[in-house]
Amino acid sequence: MSHSDDIRPFSDDEVQPVIERLISQPEFQDLIGRFRAERLHRFMPGVVRFWVRWQLRRLLGRIDSVDELQHRVAPLIERGLRNTTDAISWSGLDNLRSDQPCLFLSSHRDIVLDPALVNFVLYKSGHATTRIAIGDNLVDDPMVADMMRLNKSFIVRRNLSNPREMRNAFLTLSGYIRESLGDGHSVWMAQREGRAKDSIDVTDPAIIKMLHMSHKRDGVSLSEAVRDLNIVPVAISYEFDPCDGDKARELESHYRSGSYSKRPGEDMESIVRGITGHKGRVHVAFGSPLGEGLESAQKVAAAVDDQILGLSRFFPVNYAAAEKLATRNQASALPASVEMPERGALREAHEWLDGRLRSLSPEQHPWFLGVYANALLRSSGLDVRQLQDPLAEEASS
Repeated sequence: MSHSDDIRPFSDDEVQPVIERLISQPEFQDLIGRFRAERLHRFMPGVVRFWVRWQLRRLLGRIDSVDELQHRVAPLIERGLRNTTDAISWSGLDNLRSDQPCLFLSSHRDIVLDPALVNFVLYKSGHATTRIAIGDNLVDDPMVADMMRLNKSFIVRRNLSNPREMRNAFLTLSGYIRESLGDGHSVWMAQREGRAKDSIDVTDPAIIKMLHMSHKRDGVSLSEAVRDLNIVPVAISYEFDPCDGDKARELESHYRSGSYSKRPGEDMESIVRGITGHKGRVHVAFGSPLGEGLESAQKVAAAVDDQILGLSRFFPVNYAAAEKLATRNQASALPASVEMPERGALREAHEWLDGRLRSLSPEQHPWFLGVYANALLRSSGLDVRQLQDPLAEEASS
């Protein structure tokens, strides 16, 4: 048995039994039913379950490989994205070689959609899809674990209290990623643990140290490991975030009490909301492979951050949110050199934000606005973390 057997995705010979197991579960039928026919499912769940079960058996019968599964599911994903976005665009694919696997270190705003969008773009462009790193908090539910591991996901062990156990888990993970790339499989991984709920996209140097572990054991320097891993930063920009209100509530709770306790099933709710909610325009930007001479984890992380921030795309709602934060803080949020969107589009964005803010408590307003403004503020050279404390204090006074 390989050390990575307990974290790896399902292999081709495991696909059909797992599909059968999923199709037979009412919870899975409900998940698909809400996605495909939300209104009908609300009033006639039993009928929708029957229809979903029949459709899935027709679509997914006799599949014997992961690649074939992704090929069959791709039109459904495209239809879902078409129904929940206004446009999907991408850039930077000319930086990639189709015959060279990459480690995509990505901004992380949505639990499932971030890697799904990267794989969708790669698939549409004729590139192989990636293996996906996911936290073990997402696989507590066996149904979710089956769904993720069918889609090339492998598990990142978190919250290990024993230092020896933690080191062994990270070494196994590092080795599995290195092995995947060596076997020709690209890998998607978030630049930090968990989503950047505040939209401050910062790479955790601990991720870089973990990636280096298996190389370091073999006497390979960090600089050489970065070259071998072929690290490519990726920035994913959403015009609208279906989970924006939930993120604002969590951020405000953390600020006020120092903690936030998730409800049972909250991650699944976020997954469903992210998939089914309206996202407006979406852009996926692939950066350039990191160069040589990066001799510390901090320098590698900074190089990833620079690319992701530079690749981020901003929409009128981001500028409107920055203006509202400036008004609250009685400051000039954006330098005069920043090119603002057309006035009509900016006015509509302000009106949209006003409507969303009415659904939240005043204490949550600055955190909600930060979801849309923070990346733009950082790109303008402002220290967002310095800005938000006085804003939050003002909101709660």
